[in-house]
Amino acid sequence: MNQERVVATYLVETPYSLEYAAVKIAGEQSTGTFTAVPGETETLIKLHGAKVVSVKEIEQVNTPSLPGVKIPAGHNGVFNRGEVKVSFPLHNFGPSIPNLLTAVAGNLYELQELSGLRLMDLELPRAFSQVYKGPKFGIKGTRELTGVEGRPIIGTIVKPSVGLSMGELQKMVENLALAGLDFIKDDELNANPPYAPLEKKVEAVMDAVNRAADKTGKKLMYAFNITGDIDELKRNHDLVVNAGGNCVMVSINSIGIAGLTYLNKFSEVPIHGHRNQWGMLTRSPYLGMDFKVYQKLCRLAGADHLHVNGLNGKFYESNQSVVNAIKSCVTPLLSGYETMPVVSNGQWAGTVEPTYSSTETVDLMHLAGGGILAHPDGPSAGYESVKLAWEAAIQRIDISEYAKTKPTLLKAIQQFS
Repeated sequence: MNQERVVATYLVETPYSLEYAAVKIAGEQSTGTFTAVPGETETLIKLHGAKVVSVKEIEQVNTPSLPGVKIPAGHNGVFNRGEVKVSFPLHNFGPSIPNLLTAVAGNLYELQELSGLRLMDLELPRAFSQVYKGPKFGIKGTRELTGVEGRPIIGTIVKPSVGLSMGELQKMVENLALAGLDFIKDDELNANPPYAPLEKKVEAVMDAVNRAADKTGKKLMYAFNITGDIDELKRNHDLVVNAGGNCVMVSINSIGIAGLTYLNKFSEVPIHGHRNQWGMLTRSPYLGMDFKVYQKLCRLAGADHLHVNGLNGKFYESNQSVVNAIKSCVTPLLSGYETMPVVSNGQWAGTVEPTYSSTETVDLMHLAGGGILAHPDGPSAGYESVKLAWEAAIQRIDISEYAKTKPTLLKAIQQFS
């Protein structure tokens, strides 16, 4: 890898030639503009200009993916799709994620010459690892804190998402902790609302966690949602840590990558990264960015856990996309930067086998909301059913066969199939 340049890979659609579009991308995001200007010398362009590395044709289509496209004179109705790689000199922006994003994903999406653009990958120089230290806990540290080895960390989400009283929440957490659950997270919709201030929530939840730990010897990991304005993050983090909490959660797209980086500078516990709002960045196949890019930035900034959606879930994403996301998170980045992928949304015991067979990893969190809480025999049985499903998957035993002697698993299949 060239340590002096960043290489960005784009999926491009254009009514012009791909070569022309590639040159426009490189120029717009470095030394060029819509016309030549004084000072844009050959020497300056050589030192600061972005360069087209490669252009690869994929296909041609007859309908543009995005509105607002400038059609060239004499256009034949064909829109060219292809992969374009552009390299940017690092000294144009330095090892700074906010300024990197301005360079590789700034005004490009507004160029009229493009009818589709998606940032697919980034190759980053080691200089970024000197500024961004990445996750402090990651997979290994999270396993140490939860005491879970050899299988995924199994958890749930507080449901109903909003509206529970502190007493109701406390009772739920204590019951789940007594059942042996590894992890619980606040819903992304519930951070520090007027009806349930974070201070009161932390007090109620930690009382339940500690009472259960005294009885079981196992301390549940609870991710408190501390999302807020930048000046609230340290206060909220300290509130959790001072109460003996062992995890904080933020909605990454709400606080931004810079906010995540700031939190990581002082965080003393794992940071659970929720990606809500991610769909608006990626759902259109010819707009936004691929998760492969997003997770690299989140890992650099310090997300110890990162949501990746779930197989056979309730959202639009394909199973293959989820599998790719899980594998991206556990693929080495620069000098390490381990992030634990968090499988969530529409999950229950029946989604375990396809998750394991598709990814071949147990280094993940498997969160089931309704799949645990709505089990006919209660949340404890719901947790046991997911745990048993992982036992079956790891041993390559058919879940239906395994369920014949496991009542909680059998009832989960009957309830959720």
